[in-house]
Amino acid sequence: MMKSILLGLVAGAALFAATANAGDVAAGKAKSAVCAACHGSAGISPTPIWPNLAGQKEQYLVAQLKAFKEGTRQNAQMAPMVTNLSDEDISNLAAYYASLSCQ
Repeated sequence: MMKSILLGLVAGAALFAATANAGDVAAGKAKSAVCAACHGSAGISPTPIWPNLAGQKEQYLVAQLKAFKEGTRQNAQMAPMVTNLSDEDISNLAAYYASLSCQ
């Protein structure tokens, strides 16, 4: 009984954390103009050398953008793109691209 209560609390906390950090799709779309040059206006890259962002999981995109910003993931093209992004900008961009269809 106690184990199922604890599991329920942990699951509820995880769900709350995931939704509490959800970004603003409209704000992300407004911020995405610079991203579109390489990743396409709808998150589908026009060339095979840059990844599609449309339909990627929001938390994955947040983690990757933060890794580029912190320098734990290095890329000469992405480093200057993320330098001035706030945590809120990152969350919003991730929410926007996660909301798009990858087709």
